[in-house]
Amino acid sequence: MLLSGCSTAPAEVPAPAAEAAQTETAPQSPAYPVELDNCGTPVVLDAAPERVVTIKSTSTEMLLALGLGDRIVGTAFSDGPVPVAWAPETAPPVLADKVPSREAVLALAPDLVFAGWESNFSADGAGERSQLADLGIASYVSPAACQQDGYRPDPLTFDDVFSSITEAGDLFGVPEAAQELVDAQRTELDGVEPSDAGLTALWYSSGSDTPFVGAGSGAPQLMLEAAGLENIAADIKQAWSPYSWEAVAAADPDVIVLVDSAWGSVEKKKAVLESHPVISQLQAVRNQQYLVVPFAASEAGVRNVETVRSLTEQVAAFD
Repeated sequence: MLLSGCSTAPAEVPAPAAEAAQTETAPQSPAYPVELDNCGTPVVLDAAPERVVTIKSTSTEMLLALGLGDRIVGTAFSDGPVPVAWAPETAPPVLADKVPSREAVLALAPDLVFAGWESNFSADGAGERSQLADLGIASYVSPAACQQDGYRPDPLTFDDVFSSITEAGDLFGVPEAAQELVDAQRTELDGVEPSDAGLTALWYSSGSDTPFVGAGSGAPQLMLEAAGLENIAADIKQAWSPYSWEAVAAADPDVIVLVDSAWGSVEKKKAVLESHPVISQLQAVRNQQYLVVPFAASEAGVRNVETVRSLTEQVAAFD
């Protein structure tokens, strides 16, 4: 104590303590191998994937939002244009308008295929996951799209959405970028002011004779609830579900969400609603109380937060 009290030189930190301090403050590189249980399929990566085929917009946009567009060697089954903020300077090759063939995927020699739906992996599609694994190609499905009990989020929450971003960051070796994206999205979500008007809503995804709607446990319910809107199909414990026009008429929703896609445009959906003898008489239809959501933003992924904000802004514009 006397020696330290008289000393004017700064005390040196013992080597083990200095190393520990550096370990606590320095950014951590992802540790490989990465091992995941993805929808019941084990995924083991010894290194970060460098050649990735993406199927569905949710997987493509996840990589672009993480700054990994240069790793995409091919895409397929796009649900719409990529947001300008994430659009790559050079678009990767498009393998197919829908699910690509196994041959088209193998021709690109990917080390991982990232799909938005489990059904994208099949003998008639991109190949079964076990077949790809036998060829040394890893496969991965957006976790929110898992269908088996114990894997399917029920109901989907924003913690699930943010967890999927974090997991993708670990999988692709960019945990810091994933954390920055999650932090930014949490901040944006916290800044959204939900509607307090007590409005009910129909999430109209597709269909004419029978409407296919956003139900009570998936991304549509998550976004409607966060926007302060009550889903008229919330009691159906599915992400999406067939509904009936009779049930829509009975609920008489205040607003109708129209999901815009190449195969089911907003104008086409309006025509279905406005030509129906009963639905055309609902106040939401007569007063054009429509909210528009791009299909690519209607599934669980990196665009859910911006969609909540958009819904609240569209509702506010009615006033």
